[in-house]
Amino acid sequence: MKKRQLAILGSTGSIGTQALEVVSEHSDLFEVYALTANNQVDLLINQARKYMPEVVVIANERKYPELKEALEDLPIKVWAGADAIAQMVQSEPIDMVLTAMVGYSGLRPTISAIKAGKAIALANKETLVVAGELIMKLAAEHKVPILPVDSEHSAIFQCLTGAYDNPIEKILLTASGGPFRRKTLEELATVTKAQALRHPNWTMGAKITIDSASMMNKGFEMIEAKWLFDVTPDQVQVVVHPQSVIHSMVQFEDGAVIAQLGIPDMKLPIAYAFSFPTRMRSMAPRLDFNQYSTLTFEEPDMERFRNLAFAFEAARQGGNMPCILNAANEVVVAAFLQDRIGFLQMSDVIERTMRKASFIVNPSYEDYVATDTEARRLAAELF
Repeated sequence: MKKRQLAILGSTGSIGTQALEVVSEHSDLFEVYALTANNQVDLLINQARKYMPEVVVIANERKYPELKEALEDLPIKVWAGADAIAQMVQSEPIDMVLTAMVGYSGLRPTISAIKAGKAIALANKETLVVAGELIMKLAAEHKVPILPVDSEHSAIFQCLTGAYDNPIEKILLTASGGPFRRKTLEELATVTKAQALRHPNWTMGAKITIDSASMMNKGFEMIEAKWLFDVTPDQVQVVVHPQSVIHSMVQFEDGAVIAQLGIPDMKLPIAYAFSFPTRMRSMAPRLDFNQYSTLTFEEPDMERFRNLAFAFEAARQGGNMPCILNAANEVVVAAFLQDRIGFLQMSDVIERTMRKASFIVNPSYEDYVATDTEARRLAAELF
């Protein structure tokens, strides 16, 4: 069998590094055609030397000379910049593109890859948050599969495999609750960056970990589920499940609920997306029910975690409002990580940005780009 050629966008991040571990474990099935990173040039150099891709791209063009010099003894093409990433994903040998870039930056190369007919393993939820209608329309037009990598959406996808055309009554989207599940509003007002970065169950990048602490990540996942599975926001129920054993559930019209369970390990959904419709053997630890005598479920508190409420509001309003939500969130999370804004202030700025930014009912790609710029400017001004 011909090895599946992979382009891994964001190879130095949490998802990207775990994806490369999957490749190493199944080197008879997969080969790395391209790797991209934003800033972590040292790790990208090490990955390039180990996996010998055809192309490596560094988004930060200032890092290009260092990357080029470090790999000049190898037959690897070295490129730089956002344009290069968007061009690279269209390369003919590529079979699948894993989009594991952080935030809005994943939108353009995902669109480019879809137009080139590449299968998408989607780990960049912001792509569907920002422009879900456009992405799903393009995927249908170019007959491109979008395979979810987020553990929750992979779980939903697995629950639906074999369900044929039975309508979904409700998606039960599970959430760990993050590190601040039990904290009061008064306590949330003084939490620190270090506290927010200590997730109880998952090891993730800084941005997504902060989003998890504020529950914005779960709001984004709700919007992603809306587009991936063709449901309304009101058909998605967020359920806080602190043990993170049930990754999500689907309820059908007859009342039956199907759940997907597993240990908290992102390599499992990554491997499933890479190999679908088959399952590859994994040496990962198995779920031991003797260690989980109790599985608990709670309703999320949208008064303490207002970001989740904002996400539902943006999804119901539609248009470019989710794009506004995402842009404002990226600005405030960056500010929080730089100790320039408080935890609860992030929600204040997001809410005000959503009220002030220009609303467009039927946005084009150019409208999304303009919206992202305007919302970032407004959010920066507001704090």
